[in-house]
Amino acid sequence: MIFNYQEISHHLLDNLSDKEKQIISRRFGLDQKPRETLQAIGADYNVTRERVRQIERACLAKIKSEVNLQEPFFQFFLNQMETSGKLRKEESFLKILSPEALFRDDVLFLLFLADEFERMAEDRNFYPFWTIDNNSLDSAKKIDTHVFKKIKSKGRPLEGEEIETLISVEPALLFTVLEISKRIEKGPNGLWGLNDWPEINPKGIKDKALIILQREKRPLHFRELAQLIDENKVFRNDRKAHPQTVHNELIKDEQFVLIGRGTYALKEWGYEQGLVKDVIIKILKKAKQALPKDEIAEKVLKQREVKRNTIFLNLRDKDLFSKNAKGYYTLVQ
Repeated sequence: MIFNYQEISHHLLDNLSDKEKQIISRRFGLDQKPRETLQAIGADYNVTRERVRQIERACLAKIKSEVNLQEPFFQFFLNQMETSGKLRKEESFLKILSPEALFRDDVLFLLFLADEFERMAEDRNFYPFWTIDNNSLDSAKKIDTHVFKKIKSKGRPLEGEEIETLISVEPALLFTVLEISKRIEKGPNGLWGLNDWPEINPKGIKDKALIILQREKRPLHFRELAQLIDENKVFRNDRKAHPQTVHNELIKDEQFVLIGRGTYALKEWGYEQGLVKDVIIKILKKAKQALPKDEIAEKVLKQREVKRNTIFLNLRDKDLFSKNAKGYYTLVQ
């Protein structure tokens, strides 16, 4: 639904004097100009900032007495608020009410006129938001704290459906609280987690590579990784990811495992660090018996993208591996 908010807000000033209109317009930015401080306005009229505050307060009281809360635009505001659990993050609420950014100051002015709507200022836990429920701040704090603890105990980002199982709250309210929360955010992969987790707020190449690998769910060569990082529009800076930089960063971090020539997988997928011979040693230690070379090769190929001949060549290291009469391999004792 589209309203001419500029026309509506200007109409509400009709019964004010020219000076009063100017003060309200400048304070709320009703003419598509930046909102001004009490001090700046007072200087122009040669009055104190407190006097400007008094005029503003009196004008708003006068306008409120004439406001009809049954107006279609107020009902639209209320309906949008009801669909989100009776509270909304200010930024997203304004975008919904006025897709055109030019008239969002007019919308804010109208919201301030309706006693049903209350603005909660930004604090260390929440972004600014609007509500039509006096208990919403307490409810938001309880939900935020509960979900924060649950996500932290899980130790990993969660899908939206999994988030819903963490607390018995209406989904509309739950996700609105998460939207206003500063501690919990949705990451580039659409998963919810703590805002200081690299999967949620990636800061460097390693964080971004982690997100790409988790999204693709397959090993990737560092050149393809660099390309996918550059193509991902969600990342918040446009610095180009150079392939060699990606390779240099990942090879130093143990959560990334080099499984082939330039190809990386994640340790969390079950891959282990080391050369091909190190993988063979771990396989034989775990088996606790001699194994045929083809079985060894199959197990190695689950960990490394190499040719079979490379595996067989490593098995020839007589300082590490011995072959029995059946042609099976064990570790040198």
